Amino acid sequence: MDATVITDIFGSYSPIAPMIVLIIGALIMPALYFGFKKKAPVTAIALIVMVISIAINLIMLTGGNYPAEYSSFEGLFEYNDFSGLMILLFQAVSIIVLFVSVSSTETTTLHYGAYNSLLLIATVGMMFVGEATDLVGIFVGVEAVSISSYVLVTMKRNDSRAAEAGVKYVVIGGLSTALTIYGISMIYGSLETLTLSELGPALAANGYSWAFIVGLICMIAGYGFKIAAVPFHMWAPDVYEGSSTPVSIFLATGSKKMGLVVFFKIFLVMFVVAKSMAGFDIEIVQYIFAIIAAFSMTVGNIVAISQNNIKRMLAYSSIAQAGYILIVMAVMSEYALTGGLFHMFTHVFMKGGAFLVVGALICVGVGEKITDYNGLAKRAPVLAFAMMLFLFSLAGVPPLAGFTSKFVLFSGAIFDADGSGVMTQWVWLAFVAILNSAISLYYYVRVIKAMYVEKPAKDASGKIKIPKTFAIAIAVCAVLVIVLGVYPDLILDLCADAAAALIWE
Repeated sequence: MDATVITDIFGSYSPIAPMIVLIIGALIMPALYFGFKKKAPVTAIALIVMVISIAINLIMLTGGNYPAEYSSFEGLFEYNDFSGLMILLFQAVSIIVLFVSVSSTETTTLHYGAYNSLLLIATVGMMFVGEATDLVGIFVGVEAVSISSYVLVTMKRNDSRAAEAGVKYVVIGGLSTALTIYGISMIYGSLETLTLSELGPALAANGYSWAFIVGLICMIAGYGFKIAAVPFHMWAPDVYEGSSTPVSIFLATGSKKMGLVVFFKIFLVMFVVAKSMAGFDIEIVQYIFAIIAAFSMTVGNIVAISQNNIKRMLAYSSIAQAGYILIVMAVMSEYALTGGLFHMFTHVFMKGGAFLVVGALICVGVGEKITDYNGLAKRAPVLAFAMMLFLFSLAGVPPLAGFTSKFVLFSGAIFDADGSGVMTQWVWLAFVAILNSAISLYYYVRVIKAMYVEKPAKDASGKIKIPKTFAIAIAVCAVLVIVLGVYPDLILDLCADAAAALIWE
């Protein structure tokens, strides 16, 4: 369908049309629940709103003939291949979470309208981050997601772990916000601009200054919290364990990806542009990101080995996955960015799928310890097989999506993107990533061993029947994990276009 259909309807508001639909949906959710008093109709309307938003974005992204004059909204937000693809990623996360929340025994029933509203608001915040053209726009979008997430974490009522997680999340989140806003002020003071497209030229012209270095460190720390990169990661295991599983899915696959988008839009673009102008030296910054990436993947994988709670294990796994994607920030090439975006997409389905299995089993009374999964293959063979697929994909076992996306991502750190076959200086970082992938296979296999080898407890007998919404969502994620592994071009071409749009816009 031609993209002019959207511009004919929304006019100058077309760049933010997908967000407008969700904002309207978020405003009416509490009133709908007040009227219906049931989860199902409210969830149905929320899903309809999300599907409309996705349809609008897909038409704008793939329909063709999108008018250039409608690519920007008031100079604050810009729609292009990169922002459109990131919006699609955030929408995919949100629709999965909305779909399973209605059946989850962990989600609130007292404030379910507010719960849906907060999910939609958080999604809108992530989408605005994808389109923002300056540091203030990104900051506001991030805070919209953060504040909504603080509330969502604590909405798992009558659970002391949720209250503890919420307090830790708010305190550390407040610190990260303070560091971020201070960093932005220092960047503005040294470069005299907040516009993303002007940061690179300003840095090339002014060079490094103490104010810029302090601002850079504060912003890396502040936004490093959002992606749970080492050493800003300590909140993640407690929050993922304490929150309801649908919220854990949202944080692990949505909020974390938003933080990575922030890194790409601010730091990657700024330094790539500065380097392209008179050969500005950015090597020391690349090594800083390389060290953060190496420590994140190593600490995440090593600590995950000792975890007995599967949510905490998946949380540390998410920290390691963030380290893999941060390879993009070390290499700073278009091809590496393509691999990073592709891995972000595959991570949504493999990590989201793993959390869906955990959430489905919680609904039927299965605990969160790995030993609670003993003999699961006999009680729920299809569910156990799906979990095995997701874990093997996270470890990078071929031919699943995790292997394909890691192959593209790691190869960006090994070979120059010009096709010459010359190895880069980041081969060591790719080796660290490959070694960590091998380490991760150990603790993933622990879960698989429990499901297929260990005998179930005496009080755990009989077949397991999970809610239909969880079954459908798990099936969709499992299919995509296989399809994207075998046929990566389904998303990879869009990732390449998005990478080119971000770096060379």
